[in-house]
Amino acid sequence: MKYKILIIIGCILTTFSCTKKEEPTKPNVIFIMADDLGYSDLGCYGQKLIQTPNIDRLAAEGMRFTQCYSGASVCAPSRSVLMTGMHTGHTRVRGNFGFGGVKGLAGIDGRVPLKEEDFTIPEMLKQEGYTTAMVGKWGLGEPNTSGEPNLQGFDEFYGFLNQRRAHSYYPEYIWKNNEKVELIGNQNGNKEQYTHDLFADYAIDFINRNREKPFLLYIPLCVPHYKYELPDLGIYKEKDWEQDAKAYAAMITRMDNTIGMLMEALKKNGLDENTIVFFTSDNGAAEVSEKWKLFDSNSPLRGVKRDPYEGAIRVPMIVRYPKQVEAGTISQTPWYFADVLPTIADIAGAPMPDNIDGRSVLPSLEGEIQHLDKRYMYWEFYEKNGWRAVRFGNWKAIQHDMHFKNHQPIELYDINDDISEKKNLAKQYPEIVKQAKEYFNEAHLPSEHYVWRNDSIANQNTTITYDH
Repeated sequence: MKYKILIIIGCILTTFSCTKKEEPTKPNVIFIMADDLGYSDLGCYGQKLIQTPNIDRLAAEGMRFTQCYSGASVCAPSRSVLMTGMHTGHTRVRGNFGFGGVKGLAGIDGRVPLKEEDFTIPEMLKQEGYTTAMVGKWGLGEPNTSGEPNLQGFDEFYGFLNQRRAHSYYPEYIWKNNEKVELIGNQNGNKEQYTHDLFADYAIDFINRNREKPFLLYIPLCVPHYKYELPDLGIYKEKDWEQDAKAYAAMITRMDNTIGMLMEALKKNGLDENTIVFFTSDNGAAEVSEKWKLFDSNSPLRGVKRDPYEGAIRVPMIVRYPKQVEAGTISQTPWYFADVLPTIADIAGAPMPDNIDGRSVLPSLEGEIQHLDKRYMYWEFYEKNGWRAVRFGNWKAIQHDMHFKNHQPIELYDINDDISEKKNLAKQYPEIVKQAKEYFNEAHLPSEHYVWRNDSIANQNTTITYDH
């Protein structure tokens, strides 16, 4: 009898253990960012000449945003906003160069690194048990500074520390964590090891190695940034275009192929449904895009990289997450890179950090109508005589010549009615201009590295270095 009772109890326990619901696995996060990709360079955003079938499929399987903005109109500050959730009036790195920065690997002074107290997305996710990796271009800390990726929350780093060195796709070395990796095939001017392909291989390998635990994979790619060089021009070889234009298009299509391989790796590892994938660009298309207007890289937006206008900061943003994002949806929600950190915190169930500027857009990803018109999005920029810009509701305000005592009058545009920013409405709406000025003053906190020259370094011949 006792034996029978034990068998019955064992069967009950076995049944219970088999039917007990497992704890849900935290979602993996992959954030892919192109470099100098224009708003209209993708098929799903209207591009007719450059082929991007895999990114278009990403949009068809997820949500495509039409009013997403980068953190800045140039490289390093955009990445700082993304990593910290703070806009350029607050984040540590507000320009490619700043006062008191270190000498970079490319030999130029002024590279400002993130500091130990700066709290980043990978640091946040590591607290939640995530394995974290970054593959590509960093730009937020030189060697032996507090800004090294491994000191900012990344378990693994493979790529470029210095953004100027990332201009070459055939360098003699890149970095793996804090060690140089010599690229033997690129020594003495040879071009045998293409960094974009190396990054693709490393990212896929990371996915294969980490399928059993939640991970963050940040992939800030270098393409299609100048130099326009790659192993072959692919389907564009015979096009009657300028050589650089053919290379630009080929780099974008090569990136698209990489994204197809990444998505296939997720599927093969059974991670397809439980991974949220972001795709965007660090800013709009660069000045050099004027050499081939056939692409209309930023159309119908005004301006290019480094400008305060939409063409410099409005970027493609696609989010795919089958568990929560309905396939084939388009969202008009205005948001920007400062919102990425709190959004990922929401998705991963991480505590929301204090003192950030961003808001979670998870409700928008879940298909809700999200009212963010009562907050503002802010940008400030220290090149081109200095400018600042703010968007609140449908309004966009811009002010130039911040480095001079007499700033230019504030420009005002209704973005919903005037996406190309052709009609300055400042004179018609003085009360809105007044509101914009209040936001300008509220958003800017003084920085030891980035200053309006007239305010803090009067009568000195100081310049901000340009970087491509």
